[in-house]
Amino acid sequence: MTRSFVTRIRTVVMTALVLCTAVIPSVSYASPFGQGVFGADVPFGSGTSLTVALGGNVLLNLTPSGGNFEGTGSHVLTVTTTDVVGYRLYIYSPTTTDMVNGSEVIAASGNTSAAALATNTWGYNTTGSTANFIGLTTVPVVLKDANGPYKNGDNTTVTYGVKVAATKGAGAYASAVVYTAVCKSQ
Repeated sequence: MTRSFVTRIRTVVMTALVLCTAVIPSVSYASPFGQGVFGADVPFGSGTSLTVALGGNVLLNLTPSGGNFEGTGSHVLTVTTTDVVGYRLYIYSPTTTDMVNGSEVIAASGNTSAAALATNTWGYNTTGSTANFIGLTTVPVVLKDANGPYKNGDNTTVTYGVKVAATKGAGAYASAVVYTAVCKSQ
């Protein structure tokens, strides 16, 4: 039996510069002794910067596996920041966590920690596993908590997986995923 499934993760990059690019006051105040990062290689006297670069949309081509179809795919996000404390990277879906193809739906996994997918679900991980995934939520969840400046960029690979029954309608399923990077405050 041959079925045509193509699932797409449409990614929306959303970079929040909250707590990062505050207007530099005309008067500078020194941090208390012992705070801050000694020797950090960041520009002196300029605002902190933060950018997110996305490796593009993810295509999950499914192949037969027993009575189901399964597939995985990944992309790399690169966060570049001069914030000496670091950043947090969040993931979520703003409206629905389902992959949709007309009236057909593949629900996000109910997994709150990495585990095998149930049939007719999809999920993500940052471990590179092709077997264990977490379900996407409509509330931002910390994907990565990184310390220190990353003026040359810090990569995070996000892997997506899907498992559907052979009876699921064929076609192109899509879901929107939002990544948000926020500078940490001291």
